[in-house]
Amino acid sequence: MLIWYSKCSTCRKAYEWLKSNNIEFNERSIIDENPNSEELINWIKKSGLDIKRFFNTSGLKYRELNLKNKLVNMSYDDKIKLLSSDGMLIKRPLFIKDNIVLIGFKESEWKDKLKK
Repeated sequence: MLIWYSKCSTCRKAYEWLKSNNIEFNERSIIDENPNSEELINWIKKSGLDIKRFFNTSGLKYRELNLKNKLVNMSYDDKIKLLSSDGMLIKRPLFIKDNIVLIGFKESEWKDKLKK
């Protein structure tokens, strides 16, 4: 599953890369169908990454809410609630397939994980 924002150039690159490499996926708009708390908890666990990596730190919303300074003192549960409240806070694109969770589009990483 590709969770993306169609107006995001990085998301469009990921979409095109998946298509050109014949990798099957369903797509889901991060705006219309924001990931819920359970999904986020599951994906974070599967990814093995820190929850901080799931925040869109270059996003307008992130800066508006001054999250750079606030996240340090927030509990894990509060961070999950925040991420599940607004798709624009989540780093994108997200690609989930079986036990693979990829955040952001780095072609070399996607190639390594998806074209075995």
